[in-house]
Amino acid sequence: MKRAIVLCLLLAAGGISIAAAEFQQAPAALQTEKVKDNLYMIRGAGGNTAVFITDKGVVLVDTKNPGNGQAILDQVRKVTDKPVTLLINTHTHPDHTGSNEFFGATVDSVVHENTKTNMTKMKEFAGDKAQFLPKRTYKDTMSIGQGKDQIDLYYFGPGHTNGDTFVVFRALRTVHAGDMFAGKNTPFVDANNGGSAVNYGRTLAKAASTLKDIDSVITGHSTVMTHADLKEYADFNNDFITWVEGQIKAGKTVDAAAMEYAIPEKYKGYTITQFGGGIRNNIQTAYNELGKK
Repeated sequence: MKRAIVLCLLLAAGGISIAAAEFQQAPAALQTEKVKDNLYMIRGAGGNTAVFITDKGVVLVDTKNPGNGQAILDQVRKVTDKPVTLLINTHTHPDHTGSNEFFGATVDSVVHENTKTNMTKMKEFAGDKAQFLPKRTYKDTMSIGQGKDQIDLYYFGPGHTNGDTFVVFRALRTVHAGDMFAGKNTPFVDANNGGSAVNYGRTLAKAASTLKDIDSVITGHSTVMTHADLKEYADFNNDFITWVEGQIKAGKTVDAAAMEYAIPEKYKGYTITQFGGGIRNNIQTAYNELGKK
């Protein structure tokens, strides 16, 4: 009996570590769906990965959590035998950059300049692993390839982080928005990596206005959506800041505001995410940016 109790205590104390170890050893199953001709989305084990098949090879956008490189490649092999020639990361977080290392240091790679700076602070790219940092960066816009294979990269401003890239597959009228549009929920604003609650909706609105020819949006963690959904998500985040400003004007504390927040009725189907401190984190970040600590 005593032995059983000790074993239970040990398991409880080490539960988080055991769960993490199991996750690393047995990554979640991945699923691939076709978005357009030569463009696929791989779901599971982190952020959505885009697979774009060009004449020269395969372009991957985001590489999920660490330990999923072979699983990603196995999914790629279901649709093409071409080699992976380019990696693009929409932002710094490990559920979108975690398997870059698997594809080697010789594969070309591109991110926004702020994202590369953020990636240099990650343990996944420290020491000898610095060789897997992106090889190229851009500031505002960048085009890669031409014709049907052209990819346009855009940075519209801070939101989820300070280096979020919108990856546009021009001929296919499709954009990978990364976690700037993770899904129809309150976003995670990562202030430690330059994210901005106040500018989130403005950045999305600028993206929606600039990318008028887009009809499909690959989200960071949800299903493929539309340009109308992207514009609505911009409105959702701008409405949130208007609400926060009202809370500040009314003299509400962050905790009081967090208790009162509810999704507006016009945004039916949206949810409040609990990740990264949930709505309280977003309210606190907005209060900080608006000068109310």
